[in-house]
Amino acid sequence: MDTTPFTSSTGPTRRRVLGTALALGVAAPLGLASTARADAPTPAPTPAPGGTPGRLTLPEPTGPHRVGTVALHLRDTSRPDPVAGAGRYRELMAGVWYPARQTDGLPLAPWLADGPMQAFLDDVGYPLPLSLAPLTSGHVGAPVHRSGHRLPVVLYAHGAHSHRGDHTVIVQELASHGYVVITVDFPHDAFTQFPGGPVVTPGTDPKADTGVLAFVPDFRFVLDCVEALAAGRNPDADGRDLPEGLLGALDPQRIGMFGWSKGGSVTAQTAVVDRRIRAGLSLDGPMIPTITTDLDRPFLMMTAVWPRTPGSEAETFWTHLRGWRLDIQADGAIHNSYGDNMTLIPQAGKLLGMSEQQIQQQVGTLAPERGIAIQQSYPLAFFDRHLRHRRGALLDGPSPTFPEVRFLP
Repeated sequence: MDTTPFTSSTGPTRRRVLGTALALGVAAPLGLASTARADAPTPAPTPAPGGTPGRLTLPEPTGPHRVGTVALHLRDTSRPDPVAGAGRYRELMAGVWYPARQTDGLPLAPWLADGPMQAFLDDVGYPLPLSLAPLTSGHVGAPVHRSGHRLPVVLYAHGAHSHRGDHTVIVQELASHGYVVITVDFPHDAFTQFPGGPVVTPGTDPKADTGVLAFVPDFRFVLDCVEALAAGRNPDADGRDLPEGLLGALDPQRIGMFGWSKGGSVTAQTAVVDRRIRAGLSLDGPMIPTITTDLDRPFLMMTAVWPRTPGSEAETFWTHLRGWRLDIQADGAIHNSYGDNMTLIPQAGKLLGMSEQQIQQQVGTLAPERGIAIQQSYPLAFFDRHLRHRRGALLDGPSPTFPEVRFLP
């Protein structure tokens, strides 16, 4: 794993930070295909209990609600995008995840749509067929579960050269507990596809600014879209129908944000400049570029390869946190341990003949089931405390339920 600090404004890409390539949202060595003999057939996948035979699977969310999801095509007509062409505006693809009232007969959303998924696999030469791509727990277009109160909102920012589905485990976990979660593809730095358009991949246009600060205005625009939805207005650029109950369901006074790696840095930078973010969470973000502005709202750091070492950007950011703050780290965790990587890498690795040691090189020595439990529990506890004022004990100190999680001073 390459954790060499960098100074580029583009932020940490998976290749630069991990020295690895991407596949199925899991980082795998560029030469992973060579772990099995080139002339050997791909091992037959094992049927997934209760699911489509052979598919990789994501853990079911633990909350009391079923989950719904819908894609949004957003266009910011206040910001021209010269990279996209003359007369074009900044456009985003986003996903909305929420508690659903009923889901019978509605299809499950794929973890990544076929077009971007194939581009993803082609980009790294990963020898897995599309038929193995996982499904999520989100039912497309399901009506929103409303209980008389508006729903708290959480925004999600992915890592460099990735996509908005990369942390679906956390996203659908929050949705199952009553949150609306909005995931966003970084323009020019994600595997994505606009309605009726071609697949877009990272680095398609080298002139595009893909630095951390380039995406802060995108999330401020998404915050505007949250306010529009809360006011009963549909922000979809194509005017497509939204799920029943979504308009008017969001609470613009209770908005949090989280992100992984580069997305953690984007989260911090957005919270610094926009007070609509009431609580922020970084999953091993390097906090580059350096943040020297004070932040008076709650912030949780879950660190691994970007710890608060003396003189680091993460440490500088920490010293400017003036509100509630916490830094935790799971023993055995590495950069890939916080996210869907933790469950998808071991599954894909076994199909491709990787050894246990090779798998651990990609996800750390933290047991996958423990890593999943940690990422389902701590973000939920954080947002519950600071957006819902539900004070559980999990964030008060070391827990016997999670002995591997250390609270850093």
